[in-house]
Amino acid sequence: MAMAMPGRGGGRGRYKPMAEINVTPMVDVMLVLLIIFMVAAPLMTVGVAVDLPKTNAAPINQDAEPITISINPEGKVFLQETEVELSALVEQLRAIGRSQPAGAPERRIFVRGDKAISYGRVMEVMGTINAGGFSRVALLAEQPAPGATPGAAPARNTPPARPAPRAPQR
Repeated sequence: MAMAMPGRGGGRGRYKPMAEINVTPMVDVMLVLLIIFMVAAPLMTVGVAVDLPKTNAAPINQDAEPITISINPEGKVFLQETEVELSALVEQLRAIGRSQPAGAPERRIFVRGDKAISYGRVMEVMGTINAGGFSRVALLAEQPAPGATPGAAPARNTPPARPAPRAPQR
């Protein structure tokens, strides 16, 4: 704190301006913002609610961010977070591919299907994507918690595991 010392200053005034910057409030604000972003960042991944099936497959390493196609429990198809008709899906994927720089590798396409929908609907979407000329298509599944037995119900009050890409079967 800046305070005037008694007997100094020669009567020019009781208080002198403080020359230091108090950084404590700035550090407090930055720590609060850091906590807010740490809590909010995992919630900003994918906006379509899909209950993924569980699998023990290992995650695949990748460089570019993949394109995510989701199928919700009602069977509606979403490209990233935007609902699209199945007939327009391939054209929109081609438009995304045209916006890539020349010589860039084909982006991986992840299909997320809710476990409550029929297998036929997932295969219909994957077949449409494959027929459109896209070969790097993979299904996503939810990783079980460590130590959990396959097929067992997940414990209550535990956050869902991050979905991991699964390599396509050939």
